[in-house]
Amino acid sequence: MAAGKQINPAVLISTALVVLWLIVAAFPFMWTIWGSFKVQADFFSKADWTNALYGVFTAEDTGGPFTWRGYFGAWIQEEFWRAALNSFIVVFFTVIISLTFGTLGGYALARSGRNYAFWILMAALVFRAMPHITLVSGYLLPFFEWNIWGILPTTIIVLVAINQPFTLWMLHSFFLNIPKDLDESAMVDGCSRFEAFRRVIIPVMWPGVVTTGLFSFLLAYNDFTVTSLLLSEQNETMIPAIESFLGTTQVEGNVMFAVAAVVSATVPLFILILFFQRQIVSGLTAGAVKG
Repeated sequence: MAAGKQINPAVLISTALVVLWLIVAAFPFMWTIWGSFKVQADFFSKADWTNALYGVFTAEDTGGPFTWRGYFGAWIQEEFWRAALNSFIVVFFTVIISLTFGTLGGYALARSGRNYAFWILMAALVFRAMPHITLVSGYLLPFFEWNIWGILPTTIIVLVAINQPFTLWMLHSFFLNIPKDLDESAMVDGCSRFEAFRRVIIPVMWPGVVTTGLFSFLLAYNDFTVTSLLLSEQNETMIPAIESFLGTTQVEGNVMFAVAAVVSATVPLFILILFFQRQIVSGLTAGAVKG
């Protein structure tokens, strides 16, 4: 009788560590989703944490173990939908503008072969490494003087300025991995430089564009420093709006509104990543392998 297949201890340990990491990483969000359908007395119960599981106080207040009160309060009562719409506008234009300039600039620098390309990339890297608060503070005075503080377009401009070095570096690395022979063959066939770029290069590196666009999306979507400093209360995006639900030492907030808003803001990220997972993996692989 053949001996049973032995399990490699290293594989077993690594699998256990991955499962443990997934549990630790996923638990806070899953617990937040569950708690978003409870009342505050259950979700933050100090006497018995199982109240958050069974919804004891939720059942007393609403007649059932679950309630939509937090979502109704956030989206309808506090008009969180306005912040969601503002976030969509800011993110959409930030990603489109960043990718447009990043794609053109990354391609030009990758194909230039001049020394100034290196120094431009170094300057972009230094600019990207600076704290956001340092960069934003330089915009505040002129925005106030020109009376353009608090509106979405100026915030989009600043987010593009902060995000552009990252997109430039990332797309530049993708273009370096595409042989110049593709450009030259297209131009031999009668294409101009721009036509070769649009018809030949972009389709080849499309996964890299999607990957860079996703990271640009996350930067603009999750930003707090820029949006909280440059947007008025009427134009605030989701992340500052969630913070305002928590209140201050002078103003009482509603924590369950914030919990429901956190879930509402996070779920689209999971859906987006699941939808583009193949493009993300392809883009990261393309950027990591020289070919």
